[in-house]
Amino acid sequence: MQQEYIPPTYQQSAFHCPFCNVYANQLWDDLRKVTRNAWHFDGADACTCAHCKRYSVWVNGAMVYPDFEGVQPPNQDLSEDIQTDYQEAASILQKSPRGAAALLRLAIQKLCKELGENGKDINTDIKNLVAKGLPSGVQKSLDVVRVIGNDSVHPGQIDLRDDIETAKALFKLVNLIAEKMITEPNEVEAIYDNLPEEKKQQIEKRDGNDQKIE
Repeated sequence: MQQEYIPPTYQQSAFHCPFCNVYANQLWDDLRKVTRNAWHFDGADACTCAHCKRYSVWVNGAMVYPDFEGVQPPNQDLSEDIQTDYQEAASILQKSPRGAAALLRLAIQKLCKELGENGKDINTDIKNLVAKGLPSGVQKSLDVVRVIGNDSVHPGQIDLRDDIETAKALFKLVNLIAEKMITEPNEVEAIYDNLPEEKKQQIEKRDGNDQKIE
């Protein structure tokens, strides 16, 4: 199960670093000390990531550097192609939320296809995935962010109404679909595979008897 994403927060002792996306301890200090007087602003602090050693700059409690906001890392069970789309979307989120949202819609389309759907009609694909176990709330959430429905754009196209909040919702939905349809089934299968062979045979015998009764 993927770790909950903790966004950068002022004076928080640990969060997901906006640079390396790793959940790590964060060391706070006056900006002047960290930069050795190279930079200084009134009310400015520096926050150094214990993992990558890079520092973010905060002024009056708001992060001003880097100029991009971290997002939850892509689910590692996603294909390399979809992870690339996801990471590219994250890299342009602040500069082009519309572009980020278009990439994420395309990622959802690819993910549906990898999960056995035709990858052409997201509305139909998600409906089919709900029948296979995807929470129905995901379908409602996709409607809200105009991925499907009468006023939607085609996956990969720019929607002039998209904003950062829409893109952020799409990041979460990509990971949620992967979590429910790939990660959780894999974890269940791994638990079953680790059972002693005797236990597996008992389960298979029981399931076989159940089918005969029916």
